[in-house]
Amino acid sequence: MTSSPTSTPRTPSAERRVPFEHALREAADIAAHSPSSHNCQPWGVAWATGRGARRAAERLVEEAPTDGPEAPDGSSGESGTAGGDTDEYVILALDRERELTSLPAHAVEMLVSCGAYLQILLRSLAHQGWSTDRIHFVEPLAGGRTGGAREVCRLLGDTWPVSWSPLCAVRLRRTDEPDGSLADLRRTALARRTNRAPYRPETVEPAVLEGLSAPSTGVAAGADVTVRHLMADRERAAFADLVARHGGRDFSHRQAWRETYSFVRRDEAEARARGDGFPLSQLFGPLSGPRRHALRLALAPTTMSVLRHAGYHRVLARQLARVVRPTPAVVALGLADASPGVEATVRGGARLAEYWLRATRAGLALHPVSVVLQHDDVRKELQDRLRLPGRTFFVSRLGRPLTDFPPPPRRIGVRAVCTI
Repeated sequence: MTSSPTSTPRTPSAERRVPFEHALREAADIAAHSPSSHNCQPWGVAWATGRGARRAAERLVEEAPTDGPEAPDGSSGESGTAGGDTDEYVILALDRERELTSLPAHAVEMLVSCGAYLQILLRSLAHQGWSTDRIHFVEPLAGGRTGGAREVCRLLGDTWPVSWSPLCAVRLRRTDEPDGSLADLRRTALARRTNRAPYRPETVEPAVLEGLSAPSTGVAAGADVTVRHLMADRERAAFADLVARHGGRDFSHRQAWRETYSFVRRDEAEARARGDGFPLSQLFGPLSGPRRHALRLALAPTTMSVLRHAGYHRVLARQLARVVRPTPAVVALGLADASPGVEATVRGGARLAEYWLRATRAGLALHPVSVVLQHDDVRKELQDRLRLPGRTFFVSRLGRPLTDFPPPPRRIGVRAVCTI
């Protein structure tokens, strides 16, 4: 369309500006592919648009300490605007209706999952010209009481979802330039997945491992996380032995296995329709119809409650150890604090997301072996034997897989977003 002589030409920066509603939708679609335990996707994000909600979010964010000239997303913090109407506020939440609760360690896993989601969400927004200016984390009150979160819910108003527990409030500001390629981030997020196949025996190159451990950006930049790669034969053997002895713990734990099995879908069609959990092909690879049916019966909680007396859970543990033992590398991520709070754990999850995206770009796959972390006695034995400090919150096989695994089902990204 030809402009009239009196029209004002649009500047290139104005043409590139993305309305926040559109940017948030795009970011949520990408962040929906974040890793989460059992693929339960326990996150929610609220966009504060009402006057009261915006005022409450602004009050929360203003309580956050400044980190100097660098903003949490790694930018300079100078958005080129004066704030005000150009600011937008989002609140990350844990959806209590989607969280795992059968084991105490699941509390950490849920915050880690939410942190991974937040990292990818905010990076996606930055790639569309919306820079993170400040973050305020909602910590529980002393003694484990949740009055802090309840007070925040009250401030946010009646439109706040009753099943959501707020974790942090984020202020974003429009910038003149997108920070990175949204298309590249989308491709990587969609390619990222858990791959339980055997891995090639070749050693992962030291330069690649160094790149995976490099300093992070975004929410992950503030994470006090140690990254340890177990490469020596004795280290990997010690880890495999631990898996062989304890890898069947979840199968023999009635409540934990019942919760896990509730996320096992009958087939890929049901998994797509539900948008969460996993079909058996995610655990065992492609299956024929009869074998899939037999496995569902064998793994059903009622069956497992009987078979555990015959030691079936130990058989499954040894099978897992046989997959773990030849893996060329194992990675362990740990928080510095043995009893981390909300901020430390969420930032740790952000660091995990950054690590996994880098591994995906390098052609590497991960297969978390969470059972050794979900029971405190096993986790402490793991940390003692391998001299892992702080609180190990993620441990995984790392390598180049021999075969691909199908992508896990996901909820439509916008379903995790609400307006308040």
